[in-house]
Amino acid sequence: MFTTITLQNFRGFPSFKLENLGRINLLVGENNSGKTSILEAVEVLCSRGTVESLGKVMNRRGEYLEWEEDDLKQWERVFDIRHLFYGHEIEPNRFFSISGTTEDSRETLSGLVQFKNGSREPKTPGGYQGNPTDDLSALLMDDGNQLEFQLKWHRAQESEQRKISLLFSGGLPVNSIHYETSRLSDSGPPKSRLQFVNSSSLTKEKMIDLFEKIVLNPEEKLVQEALQIVEPRIERIASVRSRINRNSDSRGGFVVRLSDSDRRIPIGSMGDGIWRILGIALATICAEGGVLLIDEIDTGLHFTALSKMWEMIWKTAIRLNVQVFATTHNSDCWMSLATIANQESSAKHGIRIHRIERGKNTSVVFTDREIVVAAERGFEVR
Repeated sequence: MFTTITLQNFRGFPSFKLENLGRINLLVGENNSGKTSILEAVEVLCSRGTVESLGKVMNRRGEYLEWEEDDLKQWERVFDIRHLFYGHEIEPNRFFSISGTTEDSRETLSGLVQFKNGSREPKTPGGYQGNPTDDLSALLMDDGNQLEFQLKWHRAQESEQRKISLLFSGGLPVNSIHYETSRLSDSGPPKSRLQFVNSSSLTKEKMIDLFEKIVLNPEEKLVQEALQIVEPRIERIASVRSRINRNSDSRGGFVVRLSDSDRRIPIGSMGDGIWRILGIALATICAEGGVLLIDEIDTGLHFTALSKMWEMIWKTAIRLNVQVFATTHNSDCWMSLATIANQESSAKHGIRIHRIERGKNTSVVFTDREIVVAAERGFEVR
């Protein structure tokens, strides 16, 4: 497990450190304080800086430039990578870094924008902002320079490095990510097992894929027990692929059987809570030996289900050796976590609440015992 996560010049953080991490780490704080950015940093670090992982991060946020013409006079969509850097600026030699420390090792991922080999230094110094028609684009075209984006991951004796040419706008072509992903898919050391559940849960296709990995295995029982947190009558769940409804936004793909009915019920008929719990349970189980990231973990769940949800995550995370990072704005969510923090096993494995405050370079950490005391006395940790 990570014991610390350190960010430099990433997203909204010029410098930030998350220390004293536990098995479960709940991030709280005001809107736009950087909670989701921390999840993204862990995601990219655990993926060893694959271009695909960065593409997922930027795609979720809609960080695109307009369609742009490439060297082959073809139009393609372009990621706006300047938003990965503190200050939303891009210039030669601008970088970010993400580091994670465990009990016995340290790994670091760095992203660097630099001139490609053979390119000349710019005639004028300074940062470059704006859209593709502004200073950066004009400078690169006038001077014949070309920028490239370098990703480098390092841990002990292992290292990986990738370089991708940027367009004149400073944008990262989407097609280059697809190419890099296919080229590297069967090479290099295995990546950490990681699952990211965003505030709208997983897609139908993703959930079906995860379910099919555990069906008829002992872990399938854990999914059923998780669903019973919200609906105790559920006796069985099964995935079904349909050629009729392929809409990825739909809640098809699963049916359940209830104890008081002989009919199979589409899971989409049973409300937001069931769908959310299913996604969280599948992601937790399939993150075995790795990291689970959940943005706005309490979305769609009634406060009465939160304590049982945390118990499910806690027991599964210990059993399968999963480290959990989650975010919330909900007081019921962190207070429900106190019921788990009060157990004897929490001292051994660690439950933490981290309050993220804008302008501060470390989080305010609440340990197991402090979480329990705060809940008992009505203190506010958010």
